[in-house]
Amino acid sequence: MTSPIVPPAAKTRPELLSPAGSLEAFFAAMEAGADAVYAGLRDFSARAKARNFTLGDMERMLAYAHGQGRKVYVTLNTLVKETELPQLVDTLSALEAMGIDAVILQDLAVWRLAREHFPGLELHSSTQMTVHNAAGVRMLERMGFTRAVLARELSLAEITAIRAQTSMELEHFIHGALCFCFSGQCYFSSYLGGKSGNRGRCAQPCRRRYRYRQQEGYYFSTNDLSAIDLLPELTEAGIISLKIEGRMKSAEYVSNVVSAYRLALDATPAQRAEAVRQAKEHLKASFGRNPTKGFLPGGIPHDIAIPSVKGATGRFLGEVSQVKGGTISFKTRDRLHIGDRLRIQPKTDKAGTAFTIKELQQGRRAVKKVAAGTFVSVPSPFENTFKAGDAVFKVSSEQAFTLSEAACRRKLEQAGPVLDKVDLTVSLAAARLTLRAQVGDFDLEQSFPVETFAAEESPLSHQTLEAVFAKCGPEPFQLGELATGELPPVIIPPSQLKQIRRDFYQQLAQALRRERQTRQNRRRQAALAALLPAGPPLQERRQLTLGLRDPRDIGLLLDPDVDRVMLPLTPSNVNQLRLGKGLSGKEDRIIWDIPFVLLGNQWDDTRKAIKILVSRGFSHFSLGNLGHFPLFDGLDGLHLHASYRLFSLNSQAILAWRELGAEEVSVYIEDDRDNLAELLARDTGVSAAATVYTRVPLITSRIPIRSVRADQPVLSDRGDTYRVDQRGGLTVLSSTVDFSLLGQLDVLQSLGCHRFIVDLSHLGPHSPEGKKVLQVLKKGGEVPGTSSFNFEQGLE
Repeated sequence: MTSPIVPPAAKTRPELLSPAGSLEAFFAAMEAGADAVYAGLRDFSARAKARNFTLGDMERMLAYAHGQGRKVYVTLNTLVKETELPQLVDTLSALEAMGIDAVILQDLAVWRLAREHFPGLELHSSTQMTVHNAAGVRMLERMGFTRAVLARELSLAEITAIRAQTSMELEHFIHGALCFCFSGQCYFSSYLGGKSGNRGRCAQPCRRRYRYRQQEGYYFSTNDLSAIDLLPELTEAGIISLKIEGRMKSAEYVSNVVSAYRLALDATPAQRAEAVRQAKEHLKASFGRNPTKGFLPGGIPHDIAIPSVKGATGRFLGEVSQVKGGTISFKTRDRLHIGDRLRIQPKTDKAGTAFTIKELQQGRRAVKKVAAGTFVSVPSPFENTFKAGDAVFKVSSEQAFTLSEAACRRKLEQAGPVLDKVDLTVSLAAARLTLRAQVGDFDLEQSFPVETFAAEESPLSHQTLEAVFAKCGPEPFQLGELATGELPPVIIPPSQLKQIRRDFYQQLAQALRRERQTRQNRRRQAALAALLPAGPPLQERRQLTLGLRDPRDIGLLLDPDVDRVMLPLTPSNVNQLRLGKGLSGKEDRIIWDIPFVLLGNQWDDTRKAIKILVSRGFSHFSLGNLGHFPLFDGLDGLHLHASYRLFSLNSQAILAWRELGAEEVSVYIEDDRDNLAELLARDTGVSAAATVYTRVPLITSRIPIRSVRADQPVLSDRGDTYRVDQRGGLTVLSSTVDFSLLGQLDVLQSLGCHRFIVDLSHLGPHSPEGKKVLQVLKKGGEVPGTSSFNFEQGLE
């Protein structure tokens, strides 16, 4: 009988977690009442366009936050290239040394290096890891994570079901921008120009306007999440950290949104309705998109993506009616004031241009402000940039958070260092005062000669010693527990005690610095030494796996050039197996590809299907999510393949997948030639495969698009065409241009990759297109009209 899951103790108030993409936003979050902030460094941040921070900034921010009883989490939530691993080691070393509260990660290279070499780091999974079921959370628990940031596609009921099966801390987004795609699984921006969302460089093509059957719309642009009405329900469901999105947002946005949620969270049940009403007024000033509760209430949300609603942020004021030089004129739908910030969005749907209002003209008069409904002229610093019909948005007001960056830096410099808690044991014997300090796992004992006098009254006591040693002077300590045991009835001159305190804390600080520096250097050097060196490319024979949709095409295994086939693990395909249709005797040449999204009962149904397959002699399975690994608990003799959805961009990630049970790894589909060369030069002990032909799923979403079908392509304003497929509760956007590296097979083999996957599941091997691919595969060359993705252009 299994023991029941014991969730974390219920809190009267969950953590309110704020973004901090700039120093101004950090202080805005602190002043507005955030319990913790998450922030990125200049490197390895999923918001590379945010200002982000140096390690020195982060250490001072941590000290400031700790001084107020708050926490700071660092986002290392991007994928890491092979040559970036030494820099990652240095970063992890510095973060552990400064005592950061946690690291939020996506790439398992971060997990492996932290676990092996920097055990002082607490690890949180990023939402980019696409953890969306209880199995994924349980897997994180096994791996030593302390918190899971859940996918935003989950309902309250689904979150509650996950909580019932884990004691791990659960975090969920409550406010801000939503991705149309499951986080971590979007290749849209990268496919268009190498700007990968998983490398922090998303160009947001989902926010642009597209055309389907002559109907233009923002089909992939979501409204902003706002769960201000659902805070008690989220807490009841087991969420202990409520996360606000927005590291690219202004300090004003952070201040308004954090203040709103702080107001609602602190309200008593009797005050809640009024507090939420006031909080919504705060949120109106944050200049976000239209609000939606997303998937939280359950069912299919009808307001999460509305094609008729422009995807830009800010408050829509109207359209430009006149342009003279750099001055635009329009009728404003909202009040305007000098100091407000506008963004002008062109009708072409290209990036907008923003500026701060320095002058306002109503007719011929210069004014400081105008009311809603006024026809106004606004001079801008941009000549010949805007056109009539361009949309005007207000993106911040003159009442913005007023602390400048320079003022923020002065304030940060005033923060003292992070204080270490010192547990102290004091004893007195034979005219010697012995002090033993414990700071974490470091201890120091020193003995000092003292002059004592028999006490007629007020002898040396625990209270006296506590008053003395609670004052740590300039050293970065705070007294924790003080133990004294029984003390003799004597007096030690106060001046002598104070001198001992000064000497001891100074010696402790010096010894602790030396110990930490030695330990940090030792761990850093060990981590660097553990990185795999480059070697000669691996040599082995070419192996070919064909991705198929239908088991009836299994006859392709008769082709001597085909080593294996991959079939989707679906109920219909497993049912064909039960009917004995053609798979017998070929078990060791068939890989079953598990759908990467398994929601609700789908995980249990997949587990049952796997047991059936294993009982029939099948042993090869392709995994695309952390939640897939527990599907194989208790099953032996298996061969697990990590698909490209598991992010193998570096050798440390591949070593991590090997530790978790994978014996073959598909290299990341976004990767480029240079990084593949570096990666494949490392001997990981794991066979590497490359997908060299497929239709790339640019977006995989739980959001339906009711007005779009697969019968006609969706067109962008630059002429690119896409296909939308909706089945099984998922929406998949793909380019009509297939991905192919068939013309690069010799190059890939020269780099050390000899296992290739040709995915024809979308074409069928017997269709004219499928036959063309197979013909090119045999004769060599490249399939015309295909894309090499980032292989040549490079992955940013």
